[in-house]
Amino acid sequence: MTQEKWGQLRQKLLKTVGQNNYSTWIEPLEFQELHDGVAVFTVPTNFMGNYVSQNFADLILYELNNSGESVQRIAFRVAANSPVRPVVPTTAATADKRPTERKQATQQTGTRSTDTRTSSSAFEPMDSLQAAPLDARFTFDSFVVGKPNELAHAAARRVSEGGPVTFNPLVLYGGVGLGKTHLMHAIAWELKSKRPDLNVLYLSAEQFMYRFVQALRERRMMDFKHLFRSVDVLMVDDVQFIAGKDSTQEEFFHTFNALVDQNKQIIISADRAPGEIKDLEDRVKSRLQCGLVVDLHPTDYELRLGILQNKVQQHQATYPDLKITDGVLEFLAHRISTNVRVLEGALTRLFAFASLVGREIDMDLTQDCLADVLRASERKITVEEIQRKVSDYYNIRLSDIIGPKRLRSYARPRQVAMYLCKQLTSRSLPEIGRRFGGRDHTTVMHGVKRIEELKLTDGQIAEDVEMLRRALEA
Repeated sequence: MTQEKWGQLRQKLLKTVGQNNYSTWIEPLEFQELHDGVAVFTVPTNFMGNYVSQNFADLILYELNNSGESVQRIAFRVAANSPVRPVVPTTAATADKRPTERKQATQQTGTRSTDTRTSSSAFEPMDSLQAAPLDARFTFDSFVVGKPNELAHAAARRVSEGGPVTFNPLVLYGGVGLGKTHLMHAIAWELKSKRPDLNVLYLSAEQFMYRFVQALRERRMMDFKHLFRSVDVLMVDDVQFIAGKDSTQEEFFHTFNALVDQNKQIIISADRAPGEIKDLEDRVKSRLQCGLVVDLHPTDYELRLGILQNKVQQHQATYPDLKITDGVLEFLAHRISTNVRVLEGALTRLFAFASLVGREIDMDLTQDCLADVLRASERKITVEEIQRKVSDYYNIRLSDIIGPKRLRSYARPRQVAMYLCKQLTSRSLPEIGRRFGGRDHTTVMHGVKRIEELKLTDGQIAEDVEMLRRALEA
């Protein structure tokens, strides 16, 4: 094998293991020679050789053999040529050896021998493949529905009926803490209840990737393919994590196609729309976009208040004697607006703290107990920052956003900027008007109302506002 060929293989490994692992563990490896089926690499330290031997050697071995080389094992040597434990692949021949023969082989060659029976659980029945047990709290009954998530909830309900596949795949996307995982778990619970005859497989994209790499290492790709293509409903959470992992994406693509061809349901979640996921292959994006893609919008005040009221009922079952005064929930729903998990965590802390000190939950206790959360949730976005971001987004000058021109190409971005200022800052309408060239507060009110109306009827405006909001809050 030539150095040039090793360089090509390293690029494949980069796509599989990711940039950080590649820079730390793969890039320092220097290929020395391939002799009698042993590929020898030089490493800077003994520690690095041992770590690569334990974590990446099987993957390297697979890529070497896949490129046409005949390699039985890999050896690592430090600069002083002191050998680091070589790695021998697990094959059917070595697995069939009697224990004493394996032990003798290990003593004679210094190789690591792996009994394949220790990994026989890699491809067990479907229930053992869940990334984690389904959370009993995440059901449709406990999901609070509001305008920002009603479409996603309705789509999830339809899929959970287990009837004929109407849209495939269903893709749920949105920011952190908006309910994607809750809906995924709720679908799985409902399917298990209504259709126990179906093989429902719920796992994270990270676990899909782990099992794919494991199958490569153990030469069990046919088992892997059979396992994932024999399910009735495949649910993959946080699919953005396979972006940049070309080999995993390719297998996901083929699995996706095989299931769709069999009319099996696929449900995916991601933190952004498929078209916006960087380093996701175009063919995978295309497949994900061919079904129903639903956005879970950021929560509004009414939805956050509903979530808090629902959680209060749950907490009062644990703390029946605790009282919560009027105005506290409204205050929290207004102040903690970006993440539902933070909102729920704040309420949990309040109830725990109040029970410990023996006080009712009033505004004073709330502000004392949640001082750090409230500080972190304060809006820090400025009107000027919004104006700059909007002008850049629409490719117009900042002076045109603020200036008196009333052309549609300037007026609509100006109204979008006013709407975002109202939503993302604590500035009053007169203050916002003054920042937009001394305009009257009624002009700002009109602009905000107009954008609210257009968001319901104009998909492009709704997308523009959402993209800008995410960019500003990032």
